[in-house]
Amino acid sequence: MSSVYDTVEPSVVDEEMLQKAVEEQGPQGQAGRIARDEGVQYHEVCQLCLDYRNILKIDHLWQFTSLTKLQLDNNIIEKIEGLERLTNLVWLDLSFNKIEVIEGLDTLVKLEDLSLYHNRISIIENMDSLQKLHVLSLGNNLLRDLDNVVYLRKFKNLRTLNLAGNPLCKESNYKVFIAAHFPELVYLDFRILDKQTREEALSKYQVVINDMRKEDLLELKALDVKRRDEEELQLHKDAFVEFLNGPYLFESMYADDTEAVKLAYLPGFSLTLLLTFQSQMVALCMQVFEMGLEQHHRRKAEVSCFFECSLEAVRENQQKATELVAAFESCRREEIIKDFERNITDMVGGFIESLTFAQCRDLENNHNERLQEIAVAALDKAAANELEEDMPEGEQLPFFDKDTVMNAVSASHDIHLLKIDKREDELVTRINSWMTVLMKSIQDAEGKRNRKRISEIHHYIDYVKTQLDEVTLHRTL
Repeated sequence: MSSVYDTVEPSVVDEEMLQKAVEEQGPQGQAGRIARDEGVQYHEVCQLCLDYRNILKIDHLWQFTSLTKLQLDNNIIEKIEGLERLTNLVWLDLSFNKIEVIEGLDTLVKLEDLSLYHNRISIIENMDSLQKLHVLSLGNNLLRDLDNVVYLRKFKNLRTLNLAGNPLCKESNYKVFIAAHFPELVYLDFRILDKQTREEALSKYQVVINDMRKEDLLELKALDVKRRDEEELQLHKDAFVEFLNGPYLFESMYADDTEAVKLAYLPGFSLTLLLTFQSQMVALCMQVFEMGLEQHHRRKAEVSCFFECSLEAVRENQQKATELVAAFESCRREEIIKDFERNITDMVGGFIESLTFAQCRDLENNHNERLQEIAVAALDKAAANELEEDMPEGEQLPFFDKDTVMNAVSASHDIHLLKIDKREDELVTRINSWMTVLMKSIQDAEGKRNRKRISEIHHYIDYVKTQLDEVTLHRTL
C-alpha cells in the first residue's frame, strides 16, 4: 500500500462520509434529484464504495441492511468489525488494508466473493459460516503453513482461490498440494489448474485423496441428515407445534419436579399408572401437533393466494386508464386485504379453539386425584404402622405428617400444570404475533406503495407545469 496513507490523518466513517458516498454513487439527473428531495434511505442501498478514504475503523454501517456489495479496499483498516448487520452481503472487498486477524464475518452467511488481498494475515480462521464462498483472495499476506490452507476444504462452493505472494507459495509442492486437497477448485492464483497438475496431485497424494473422499462422503451424509432434521424442525416451528410430536411436554413436566421421585415410592403407586398417564398425554399432544400442521398448510395456502390475488389486482390496475387507476386500485386492494385479514383471523381463532391443552389439564387433574388417593391411603397405613415398603435414603417422605405429603402432591401438580399452561401460552402468543406481524407488513407495504404513487403523481404534475410554463414563455416571446 502506498506510503501516502501513513502521512494522511486517519478518517472516521461518519454521517457526512456516508451521505456523500451514497449521493455520489446513487442515481443522477432527475432521478437523483428526486432521491435527494425524498431523502436517502440507507436500508435501501444495495452497493456502497468506501475505498481510498484512509478509513481506520469500520463503523456506522448498521443501517445498510440491504447491502450486497461493499468496497472498503485501499484504506488503513486494522480490524474487521461493524459488519454484523450486513447479512445480505454477497461481495466484500477488504484488500490493501492492515488487517492481521480474520474475524467479524460470522453473520455474513450469504457472502460469495471475499477479498483480503494484501493485508497482514498469518492464519486462515474464523470463517466457518461462509458456506457459500465461491471466490477467496488471500494473496500477499503472511501465510506460512500450507496445512492451514486445508481449513478451506469446508467451503464446498469454492472455485477460485488466490494465495500468491504468501511465504507458503515457496513450498516445492505448493500447487500439487492445493490441487490434491481441492479437487473442485478451478482457478489458483489467477490461473486455471491444469490437467497435468491434477494428475500429479492424484499420483502423489493418492492415499490422502482416498481418505478425504471417504470423509467427504460421511460428512455429506451427516449434513444431509442434519439438513432434513432442521427442515422438519423448521416446519414444526412455522406451525408453532415443535416438540409436540412425542413425549417432550410430558418429560418437561417431570424434569423440574423434584417431588415426583419421592411420590413414586408411595405405597400403591405403580409404574403402570405413570406409563398410562404418559401415553394419554402423548396422544393429546399428537392431536395438537397434527392439527397444527394441517392448519399451517391451510394458512400458507391462504397467504399465497392473497399475494397472487394482490399481484393480479396490480396488473389489472396497470391496464386501466390513468384517471381511473387510483380509485380502482384503492377499492380493489382494500377489499382483498380485508377479506384476507378476516380469513386469517378465522383460521387462527379456529386453530386456538381446537387445541387440546384443556384436555391435557384434565388429564393431569385426574392423575393428581389418583395420587391424592394413593397418598391418603399411605398416610392411613403409616398411622396404623402398616407400611412395608422401604424407601431409598434421601427419598423418604415423613408419612406421619399429612401436610408434608399433601403439599408434595400439590407441588408436583402445580409444576405439571405450569408446564402445560406455558406451552399453550407460547403457542397462542406466537401464532397471534405471527398474524399481527403479517398484517402489519402488508398494510405498511400498501401504505408505502400508495405514498410512492402519490409522490410520482406530484412529480409528474410538477414536470407538466414546468413544460407548460416553458411553452407559454416561448409563445409570449
